[in-house]
Amino acid sequence: MPAEPARSLSTGTAMRRFWKTANGFWRGATAWALLTMLVTGVVLQVIVQYRLNTWNRDFFNALEVRDSSHIWDLVQRFFILTASSVFLAVAAVWGRMTFQRSWRAWLTSRLIQSWLEDQRYQRASFVDGQRQNAEYRITEDARLATDAPIDFLVGLLSSLLAAVTFVTVLWNVGGVLEIPIWGGVRIPGYLVAAAIIYAAVPNLSMMVVGRAMIDVIERKNQAEADFKYVVARVNTRTTLAPHAADAATLATAQDGVIGQWRRLCVQHMRSTVITHGNSLIVPVIGLVLCTPNYVMGRMTLGEVTQAAAAFVAVQSAFNWLVDNTPRLAEWTSSAYRVGVLLRTFDMLDSERKPK
Repeated sequence: MPAEPARSLSTGTAMRRFWKTANGFWRGATAWALLTMLVTGVVLQVIVQYRLNTWNRDFFNALEVRDSSHIWDLVQRFFILTASSVFLAVAAVWGRMTFQRSWRAWLTSRLIQSWLEDQRYQRASFVDGQRQNAEYRITEDARLATDAPIDFLVGLLSSLLAAVTFVTVLWNVGGVLEIPIWGGVRIPGYLVAAAIIYAAVPNLSMMVVGRAMIDVIERKNQAEADFKYVVARVNTRTTLAPHAADAATLATAQDGVIGQWRRLCVQHMRSTVITHGNSLIVPVIGLVLCTPNYVMGRMTLGEVTQAAAAFVAVQSAFNWLVDNTPRLAEWTSSAYRVGVLLRTFDMLDSERKPK
């Protein structure tokens, strides 16, 4: 496999150049109207999730005392809460995808305009020692660079609100854990402490396992772009006679793509060990932690199920980084490549200016 070319720009420089252009969309009223809608939807969805959490407690408490009339009332309330959650989820999908579509259209239009202006498309193919693959960056990288930030914004806000809400639930419902050692040890809010300590394990593990993810994804994207570039050059050559080196050139480019996908597969396998294992363990951990107080009669069955569900919700919020590491790496790679293209346009402009 051929050696990978060095980066033409530092990540910080390229990202600043990307945001210098991309944040122009946020100066319009459309972006802020859509953002307000998304934030409102996130807040309402967290409220509904909290109501479902308390419903869980009330339902199991009613089962424990065999209160049939209360159970029937709770069943009706459940369908109302479910319908509300579904409506908010559908509205969030519309708002998020509309935001992403609008931002992509805005950024892509400006990239195309800059690419066509002053015939830069004829001079931007190979600059600063690297193929720029402007076509790939305008189409694919611009899409990824504008899709992911909206998902990150909505997901992070939802995680923060959920963490605050359900940490409060854990603190109030979990109470104090008494350990009969050294004359009796009392741990107030022990479920909150356990949730924080447990969340640190997968997050630190993902930081170690996924530290190479950004570089792997960037090299994979570069290899894909180079492969498309080589295929396009062969297809658009003005001479009809085949070149003897075409097959070898295409095979080398293809080998580069397959090799980078192999590296990416290894990275995803390593991260799956953490994410999948964590998803299986978390529900059981929450129940086990509540068992001592339930056995001692300090928690009802409904409170146990409520606390266990809240523990899962807190872990989901705390593990936002774990769940989004691959996507963060993909977005960083694409935003970097768009920033490099914009910087290339800047360099071409400076070369045309009279000294």
